[in-house]
Amino acid sequence: MTSWRIRDFHSADLDGILHLWEQLRATGVEPVYALSEVLASCEKDHAVVAVLGDEVIAAAVGRAAHDQGWIVFLTTRPDWRGNGIGTALLAAVEKRMSPHGLNRLSALMPESETRVEAFLDNGFEVKKNLRYFERRIPVQRQELGPLSELGGRLMPRDLWENVAGMKREKELLEKRLVLPLAQAGLAEEFGVVPPSAVVLFGPPGTGKTTFAKAIASRLEWPFVEVFPSRLAADPQGLAGALRETFLDIAELEHAVVFIDEVEEIASQRSGGSPSPLQGVTNELLKIIPAFREQPGRLLVCATNFIRALDSAFLRHGRFDYVIPIGLPDADARSAMWHRFIPASVLGGIDVDLLVDRTKGFSPADIEFAARKASQQALENAVYAAPDDTEDDASDAGPRRGPTTEDYCLAVGDTRTTVGADVAQEFLEDIDAIARV
Repeated sequence: MTSWRIRDFHSADLDGILHLWEQLRATGVEPVYALSEVLASCEKDHAVVAVLGDEVIAAAVGRAAHDQGWIVFLTTRPDWRGNGIGTALLAAVEKRMSPHGLNRLSALMPESETRVEAFLDNGFEVKKNLRYFERRIPVQRQELGPLSELGGRLMPRDLWENVAGMKREKELLEKRLVLPLAQAGLAEEFGVVPPSAVVLFGPPGTGKTTFAKAIASRLEWPFVEVFPSRLAADPQGLAGALRETFLDIAELEHAVVFIDEVEEIASQRSGGSPSPLQGVTNELLKIIPAFREQPGRLLVCATNFIRALDSAFLRHGRFDYVIPIGLPDADARSAMWHRFIPASVLGGIDVDLLVDRTKGFSPADIEFAARKASQQALENAVYAAPDDTEDDASDAGPRRGPTTEDYCLAVGDTRTTVGADVAQEFLEDIDAIARV
């Protein structure tokens, strides 16, 4: 029978590697490294194959960085196991990695893999009491360039958890948006089509931008904000720049795309002669259906003036949901005050009083009042008159941090963003326009 031989990997061997990968999984063993990583290392790192004629029957793939080497993939076709091929492949790939001056060569194997003789035969030791941790980096190397050009970025991983209060809104966004996008396979089993585009509407300062960023954080997708005012300066005009921007976004595997104050480019079209802005609205109406055809993306548009949007813009088929983001209720205001008040003084603050006095405040209003109280307390502590310092002297030392009185004064000095008429219009818009 013709004997097998070992040689360096050639690009024509990719199909053979793929077949080996599938055969390994068919035995119930899930490889540690993803197929894309294995194939990338075959091309860019170190790989050897065992061939019988022109047929690939086994492969070993290694990767070296500094003085550490890793075996990324090692497998032999089931009908050729036990012939010493694995042992020979390991020795061959180690020889090709040796110019890197490796101090260690390591391998991670699935717990279900029992055929480890090739490693033992090559002097590898089984390390006890080790646990393997892995986290997938959401942005791939080839996406870094396009993402940077778009001004996109990854949000902090804890942003979703740090959105204080707004429990109802968070639960709604979690169920309608995050769940079907994060578990697309499960959603498909239930016949759920993951959302592609949503509108968030509500009074100013209610946290629509924060929620858009938090959704990206929760999904671990890049966040790309589109600024129409910046695109307007492009030589090809706003409509052309908008089209080019979305073509660039199409190069990303995943993305949460955010357009704030979308009414600026999607306002109601008049029946008169076309205006330059009407051409932008028409372009956006063309972009959205094409965007919806690309999986792994979510367009989030935000507006303070939902009534100003063109009726064709909001219709079914363009946006899956039109979600209201309103003023925080008592529980949400309490959570916000607990977040903004320093932990060192929280126990001495009447939070219930602050919650009651900030009814009708937006999250931005509450944050402003909290910061104002802290600033005023700091100034009072540093610049207090000598007589005041003596009067305040005690065994407890000088006062540290704001008091309930400081917060109440700051609340009283804060002009709320949302007036009663705007709040009433928002409630009417929920009944007339919201789609959740």
